[in-house]
Amino acid sequence: MARKDPVRGAEGAVMFLVRISPAIEHVDSSSGSISNAVNRAIDALVPLIADAPADLPTRRRWLGALFEAHGAESIPYIEPLGDHWGTLCASPTLAAEWADALALTIETAWRRYPQEHVYFHGTNVGLSAMLAAGQYDRLLGLLDKCPYRLWHDHQWGVKALAALGRTEEALQYAEALREQSAPRDEVARACEAILLSCGRADEAYARYAIEANYAGTYLPTFRALCKRYPHKAPELVLQDLIDRSPGDEGKWFAAAKDAGLYALASELARRSPVDHRTLIRAAKDFSECQPSFAADCALLALHWISAGRAFEVSTGEILAAFDHLLEAGGRAQCLDRALGQLQQMLDVLPAEHMVHRLLHAKLERPTPG
Repeated sequence: MARKDPVRGAEGAVMFLVRISPAIEHVDSSSGSISNAVNRAIDALVPLIADAPADLPTRRRWLGALFEAHGAESIPYIEPLGDHWGTLCASPTLAAEWADALALTIETAWRRYPQEHVYFHGTNVGLSAMLAAGQYDRLLGLLDKCPYRLWHDHQWGVKALAALGRTEEALQYAEALREQSAPRDEVARACEAILLSCGRADEAYARYAIEANYAGTYLPTFRALCKRYPHKAPELVLQDLIDRSPGDEGKWFAAAKDAGLYALASELARRSPVDHRTLIRAAKDFSECQPSFAADCALLALHWISAGRAFEVSTGEILAAFDHLLEAGGRAQCLDRALGQLQQMLDVLPAEHMVHRLLHAKLERPTPG
């Protein structure tokens, strides 16, 4: 709807966000999947609301409905809306109205601490609105009255200092929060963004990039860094990641393969274990275009299986690795060397070992072709 009628689409987005928490509050969300889904919905819908060309009364009505729903929910599913409030205001005028309306309540709640532990759901709403309204000094003054040093609140101070052009102070402010148990990845992302906005990309990369762009697993982390820092050669980025994880070099095998660094990928797979299924799949996929690399992958899969570093290995997987070794080794004209290495591997295995039992007889027969 937002493509055809942006205002009506935004109206629907507001209705959805108002209704979502009451609709799912009795659904089991112990896995966290529901919260993640709501967070994705918020990320998708906030721009629709913010970009809609609504008049001021309409936007006031939308924000009023969202604020009421934000405060009324029993499980804080739409709590992250507070971080987007300045964006939702879509104008400094409306943001200033919300800042004026909430500043006194925020200050009062903080002043009562520690005698009273008062939670005000509109704290981030008001702080975000102050930032969007350009009330940077007022925001910093209010944060000076905050009785605790939590990133949830003081991230707005970092942003205010950066907006004032006080870059070094913003970085020091954030670093001090990190030392007080603030989420290290969130602090790193904030500091990285500040340096990138100032054109200090090399410094951002050296100080914060790896921590800020960690994506849960190895290959997505490598891709995220390459995307964020396109001026950095992929092999240098990958080497930096490898250097940060000694003993886990094999975990970066897929990243090296993805970057076309086949010699490095093989070297990494020799230095520490790589899942045998990953290696067998690589041997199959690259048998024609990179046969030497494919032969290495097949041999390394058999190596880690033989070394007892593979889990739930099947007979079919061992035979598939051997077949890929024959095929790729023949194409790369390295089959004799590869089979010699495989024979050395089998010589140290007990006769009852599955790899030895399946492949010993095959190596004694003449290889077809």
